[in-house]
Amino acid sequence: MTRAFCDGMSRRDTLKLGVASIFGVPVTVPQLLAAKPAREVSLIYIFLHGGLSTIDTFDLKPEAPKEFRGEFQGIPTTVPGIRVCEHLPRVAQQIHHFSQIRSFSHHDSNHGAADHYMLTGYFPQAGFNPSANPNNQRPSFGSVIAHKKGPKGAVPPYVCVPRAHNSCGSAFLGAEAAPFSIEADPNAPTFSVRDLTPPPIIRASRLADRQRLLADLDRFRESTEIAANRTAETIGVFQQKAFDLMTSAKAKTAFDLSAEPDSLRDDYGRHSLGQSCLMARRLVEAGVRCVTVDHSNWDTHDNNFRVLKEILLPQLDAAVSTLFRDLSDRGMLDTTLVVITGEFGRTPRINKNAGRDHWGPSFTVLIGGGGIQGGRVLGASDARAERPATEPRKPEDLAATIYTLVGIDPHEEVQTPDGRPVALVDGGKVLKELL
Repeated sequence: MTRAFCDGMSRRDTLKLGVASIFGVPVTVPQLLAAKPAREVSLIYIFLHGGLSTIDTFDLKPEAPKEFRGEFQGIPTTVPGIRVCEHLPRVAQQIHHFSQIRSFSHHDSNHGAADHYMLTGYFPQAGFNPSANPNNQRPSFGSVIAHKKGPKGAVPPYVCVPRAHNSCGSAFLGAEAAPFSIEADPNAPTFSVRDLTPPPIIRASRLADRQRLLADLDRFRESTEIAANRTAETIGVFQQKAFDLMTSAKAKTAFDLSAEPDSLRDDYGRHSLGQSCLMARRLVEAGVRCVTVDHSNWDTHDNNFRVLKEILLPQLDAAVSTLFRDLSDRGMLDTTLVVITGEFGRTPRINKNAGRDHWGPSFTVLIGGGGIQGGRVLGASDARAERPATEPRKPEDLAATIYTLVGIDPHEEVQTPDGRPVALVDGGKVLKELL
């Protein structure tokens, strides 16, 4: 799957509250969350770059005309009444761990803008340039979490695997909230993480001396300069991050997939998506607050059914099913929120090339763990999956839900460098039906 996207863009591979409600006392979402024991919730955001065909996977329409329903059959799952695609048999056995939002919708069916919308919760404004790097006008979910919550120990608060999508950046929040991008495929035989190993000509014992010297130079510069240089400050942030990573045994351990049993690595799948999901679990376990997995290429304009059946769905089946099972087995599911989505879905009507095109008006988003009730279906699409048949759920609603569950008030504001307040969420509502 080495081809570019269709637009030419390059692809890179509650007991007390129950009593209150009985007597008619209104309970808000913040009260609901506050009633639970305090816990740190991390986020794993699996971005199926290009657009997962949810009409062929989680929202099958077996009664629709042939040109809509496609080739795949549904199979039963661990939750009575919920069926999924026949090519997701392992996911079917973990369906009780996550829920589906089947009335998800937005108004843009172009990669760049839709990417930004789904990774930040904000639709881009005029002047948006999808080819710029980084191109996000608003900070990504991971950057907001990093900014508001900060790091835990030596591991970065926000990591992108295998690399950072353009819209995964920190925008005006700056270098402190920028993601650490691995820039390597965890499934590669020669996989290694940049910045974790000192250059071979420098002994590790000399790094601390060099860092102290650099700090002395920085203090001298600050004492002789009237105003700080913003670019230099940014460079300093990245220098410090690099030193912290190179000198931290915990960071090295977190990124070391060879520490995992071969049998578990096999279960996740010996492919980029599988090993990236395993890496995400290791990073969250080590204290990383948000991991974004960017996986391509789900842009199935041609031969949609063959590509899904032979390549994409077997990988998704192994990676997602094992991730939920693994998190559950380790007692991490309650403290790890998992979101799985593309930037949009695919057209209900099959095109002349046996493919499906971009479709933002109706698709399904998967969400589980971190305070979400599993095994539920929220909303529905119409008979041909063309439009939501119930209340549409938007990226703004997803953003409000994510922030609430990780312990950030979605009504808060952050400030741009020039002091302009910006709301974290553009009017979204928490999906309390899933809590």
